[in-house]
Amino acid sequence: MNENVVSLGKDFSQLFGQDRVRHSVGLSQFTSFGVGGNADWFLDTCSFEEVVKAVQFSYERHLPVTFLGGGTNVLIGEKGIRGLVIRIFRGEISLQKTGVVRASSGVTLNRLIRWMIKRGLGGLEMWAGTPGTVGGGIHGNAHFRGRLIGERLLRVGLVSRAGAERVVDAEALDLSYDKSRLRESGEAILWAEFSCTNASASDLRFNARKSLKFRKQTQPLAYPSAGCIFQNPQQSFDQIPAGIPCSAGALIDKAGLKGSSVGNALVSKVHGNFIVSAGVVKPSEIRELIEECRERVSQKFGITLRDEIIYLGEF
Repeated sequence: MNENVVSLGKDFSQLFGQDRVRHSVGLSQFTSFGVGGNADWFLDTCSFEEVVKAVQFSYERHLPVTFLGGGTNVLIGEKGIRGLVIRIFRGEISLQKTGVVRASSGVTLNRLIRWMIKRGLGGLEMWAGTPGTVGGGIHGNAHFRGRLIGERLLRVGLVSRAGAERVVDAEALDLSYDKSRLRESGEAILWAEFSCTNASASDLRFNARKSLKFRKQTQPLAYPSAGCIFQNPQQSFDQIPAGIPCSAGALIDKAGLKGSSVGNALVSKVHGNFIVSAGVVKPSEIRELIEECRERVSQKFGITLRDEIIYLGEF
């Protein structure tokens, strides 16, 4: 272990305690795909304060920072991630006032939804079954059957690349389909507040179960995946061939790609916009299959599919 690593390890220990920030940690265990190389440094945070402190420390030392939540909707390269990976995966939920619920960014969406349903608070139940965390859901403005989670968002607490905290209204996040400003800004969400309404817990539970049933019927949940790989085309931008739904999965299906594979990376036969792991697979094989799907759809239909999945690290 070189002197820089030893020195940085001592600094991390002084700041967070012995062995809290670990060196050369495998990231596959923290992703829904179950693949990915090592992080140079890895911190599993316990509080907002730790996230801010870690960002400030890294900024002062010119150490790159990557945020990881539930590990869904991401593909980490086999060569890993340089710098510090900060995992934000747990936290608190509270009712701030009538009609406003706050959740830490590391809370899973499903935990938040269960918490709300138990208390007769409606607004997010249709996202039941959505993998990942509150922070991740806002980062990509999670969608389900034409609805965007940003529709229920009121405001968030953010930390900048330099470690500065601020609170902004939802409108400031530039939310649109599968997009927020966070994809480019490098900011991380610390907490989020959503609007909610009083409702019958039994009615909310019924609606949540409908969403879960739809996902089970239409998605390949039996195999590891990262969710949808591509954004759906936009009718205002893409020229969709007659008779084909405005769906990335439908285009992939019509291009004859269902069941295609590279190694053990497989285009799901259940849903064309899912690539699943059918065994031991390399991130580079998954990425190769993604590009094959993009190229074939472009050749056949003249539509370039845009990524919903986020690539992290080196391949």
